[in-house]
Amino acid sequence: MTTNDNATVQLDERTGAWNVFGHPEALAALNDPATFSSDVSRLITGDRPGSEMVNDGNLVQMDPPNHRKLRTLVSHAFTPKVVAGLEPRIAALTTELLDDVDGDLELVSQLAHPLPVIVIAELLGVPASDRDLFRQWAEVLTADDIGFTAKDENGDQARRFEKLARDVQPMVDYLNQHANERRARPRQDLLTELVQAEVDGERLTDGQVVNFATLLLLAGHITTTMLLGNTVLCLDEHPEQAARIRADRSLLPGAIGESLRLRPPFTLLARVTKAEVELGGQVIPAGQMVLLWPRAANRDPRVFARPDEFDPTRDSDPHLSFGRGVHFCLGAPLARLEGRIALNLLLDRFPVLRTDPADPPTPLPSPTMTGVSRLPLRTAY
Repeated sequence: MTTNDNATVQLDERTGAWNVFGHPEALAALNDPATFSSDVSRLITGDRPGSEMVNDGNLVQMDPPNHRKLRTLVSHAFTPKVVAGLEPRIAALTTELLDDVDGDLELVSQLAHPLPVIVIAELLGVPASDRDLFRQWAEVLTADDIGFTAKDENGDQARRFEKLARDVQPMVDYLNQHANERRARPRQDLLTELVQAEVDGERLTDGQVVNFATLLLLAGHITTTMLLGNTVLCLDEHPEQAARIRADRSLLPGAIGESLRLRPPFTLLARVTKAEVELGGQVIPAGQMVLLWPRAANRDPRVFARPDEFDPTRDSDPHLSFGRGVHFCLGAPLARLEGRIALNLLLDRFPVLRTDPADPPTPLPSPTMTGVSRLPLRTAY
């Protein structure tokens, strides 16, 4: 039961979480970190053993001013100017990957996953050849909806968290090993910058380095992987628009924006109220889990005319798929650039990019993500 099925803000009495579906309401929450805290860890993990493995140095779950201090450590690597300088490398990698395609294309394994993994791995300084490991760990971390309920009456959430902590231990060991190597032999990479960095005169702990590196490595490729697959699906579903974009590539950034709006890679953003607040006509007490749903907000007719239509000429910038405020996605410029380069080269290379009804896409199993784990495509008439 919810308070009002037509409300933009609703209480789910089963889970105890408040769901925010409206765009203005979600935007207000994202722009108010003093009231809507990103530190949901105490509601998710509490003081359970292993909680520090997930929480310590997790930029996504930090509030100002600590969030700003940690984000500043690597923000220089993702400025539009620096990202633009990566264009030749991204184009070369895309060309190399597509040169290996013989016949039809399985987009995820042959391009959408390896391309952003190689780019972020090179920036971070870990071997891109380990990308199969990164994909396995990404699947572990995104496979469940752990933590997105406020009630845990049967202990199911606690058991899922304990399993998660065990499953990610190999990733922790891997990143710790590389961090220790950088302490002994520094290089020109982001991992070296993390182990050498100081915040308020103190070096980051091992846990902080690992969690920050995890965020850069996994979030740095997952978003682009899903963006590429989702944009191709949008074009497949709207062949008339795909033909327009093939003829006029200036429409491609708009198509990517519309893909992000209609199919946001991450379907929810979690916050917890630090004080009682009114949002969307509802009074939310302090200490409540608040779930913001970009996919619903991105289709709010108060903000987007014809919200369910795929229109590459639309100004889709108000979409919330990259978040807003202090937590706006650090890698958004890189994801957009990788998407534009890869899609342009795909359209140049293949006269047809259509799904095969006999071999349909495989959706991701995660309830908190929108994307495909496999996307077979026909590439010729």
